Amino acid sequence: MTTAWIAAYRSALVSPHETLHVLEPRGFADQTVRQALRLAGGGEAFRVRLSNRYGRRPLEIARAHIAERTEGPGIAPATDTALLFEGAARITVPVGEEIVSDMVERAVHAGEELVVSLHLPGDTGLTTYSAVPYDIGYAAPGDQCRAEVLKDTEELTTGHFIAGVDVLAPRDTRIAVAFGDSWLEGAFTTPGTDSSFPAQLSRRLARGWIVNHGISGNRLLTDEIGDHLLARVGHDVLDVPGVSHVLIHIGLNDLGQPGFVAHPEPGTLPTTDEFIAGLTVLADRLHTAGLTVIGSTIGPYRGTVYEGYDSETGQTVRGEVNAWLRGGDHPFDAITDIAAAVADPDRADRIREEFNAGDGLHINDAGAKAVADAFDVSLLNL
Repeated sequence: MTTAWIAAYRSALVSPHETLHVLEPRGFADQTVRQALRLAGGGEAFRVRLSNRYGRRPLEIARAHIAERTEGPGIAPATDTALLFEGAARITVPVGEEIVSDMVERAVHAGEELVVSLHLPGDTGLTTYSAVPYDIGYAAPGDQCRAEVLKDTEELTTGHFIAGVDVLAPRDTRIAVAFGDSWLEGAFTTPGTDSSFPAQLSRRLARGWIVNHGISGNRLLTDEIGDHLLARVGHDVLDVPGVSHVLIHIGLNDLGQPGFVAHPEPGTLPTTDEFIAGLTVLADRLHTAGLTVIGSTIGPYRGTVYEGYDSETGQTVRGEVNAWLRGGDHPFDAITDIAAAVADPDRADRIREEFNAGDGLHINDAGAKAVADAFDVSLLNL
């Protein structure tokens, strides 16, 4: 059987030096950082990707280990393996770069929880990070990479350095990339349960799987939070090994974030024509790369608790863009009506109460399941 490297886990990363933050960025100094991840697919071997893409000083890693997770910050010692990089245990990741570990010759499977432990001996400065990691992580003093259970830990609600995991799988394995905002990343779903909409949809597939490159706060047309979609499509979609399909949800932050930032003054929002033009450019670029592109309507957010986010101008643009997406003139291969899947039946511009995560902007585990269940899996012919 001919094999190839296929992405089995991804985490979209953002710069700690932006003006806006979903959660506050941070750094580490002579600490072990231990973080869990769950694989969307399996293979006969794997490798890990670490990132210093947005760091402003070289990232020194004295030791890196990977093991199966037990619970919390615990690992199964018999599964603990040192990660090497061109045969070396100690590495320095240059500013702006990512590094890929040597192959770990051990079979892994879909749904397996792995734990990466990194000993960071120096001061990292503010780190490349993700706002919504798979689960709560941990930091502990000194080098505790091989410890079964960390001592003197602090919890981390943000993810750091881990960009992804690739598996050695059959060469014809095909995957989808979920590309967009917090509704994809899984903000406000339960940590450690893999309850985001892409994760729940991935478990419905007969073959292949979905990796997640959503960023909470991300926009189609404007940087912060994260590079805007049109800027990050190369790194976060086209460079993902095995990708054949792309699932997109974007627009909430383009329409709401300007008003939230400018409050109590009104924000400057994109027009309907500007947003449609951006989606068209995105679809055309993905089609040029030979990918199947599945778009989605913009989810409801009327009544959100974030002051300035919900404006009449934004609601008008959302309605016009969604009408265009539901019509026949859009450039996508298919559309999933995410908005309809979670809308209040009496107020279609609001999230249905049982799907509301509490802020009127995000969906909870049940809402993410409703979106996954509404998705036509035949569109994902992987």
